[in-house]
Amino acid sequence: MADKSTSGEILGVPYNFERPSISRMLSSYWQPGEGMLVEKPFGVGYTLNLANWRSWIVVAVAGALLWQQEQGASGDDEESVDEPVEVIVDDTDD
Repeated sequence: MADKSTSGEILGVPYNFERPSISRMLSSYWQPGEGMLVEKPFGVGYTLNLANWRSWIVVAVAGALLWQQEQGASGDDEESVDEPVEVIVDDTDD
């Protein structure tokens, strides 16, 4: 029986199921000179390269959106009190 490959590429998407080491984990997230996305150290797909300045913009935007969502969720609780609403229907024919 043939040995199954623990790393490679399927349809252009990289995968790696080898047991990760600390050095491989750290070096995969910090690769100066590479693009914004780099291969994940474990699993399928890509991850952010924190040595690239564009990755920090993505992290900042995601953090700002999360903060905005949390602020909106705490403000909605005060205004979303369900109160009865009176509806008047004028059923007169002209």
